[in-house]
Amino acid sequence: MTLYAIFDPRPGRPDLPAAIPEKFSWFAALLPPFFLMAHGLWLELVAWLLKVVALIVLAAFIGGDAAFALYLLAAIWLGFAASGLRRHALAWRGWTHRGERVAATPDLAQLGALQ
Repeated sequence: MTLYAIFDPRPGRPDLPAAIPEKFSWFAALLPPFFLMAHGLWLELVAWLLKVVALIVLAAFIGGDAAFALYLLAAIWLGFAASGLRRHALAWRGWTHRGERVAATPDLAQLGALQ
């Protein structure tokens, strides 16, 4: 069972409620740019790309192994922060936080939110 944060769409939109899981995101940790693009986190994508460029430049000074370790640390951090980033983005776009729900899948969390 997973805890999901339920967000209702802006008034006048026919979208279903969004169910954001409160757990580590392997998608965000393994493929950060694709995760950020898939969820429309454009500013975070720019920050991620700047971070990667900075690590490439710093690799000449701190060594390739240290730069790779810092990249892995940042990717793991993004995996843990993914749900918070998604919640913040939905709130910024005008979605309202309805509450939390414990469910086995996101679909069941959405169904429970519709009742």
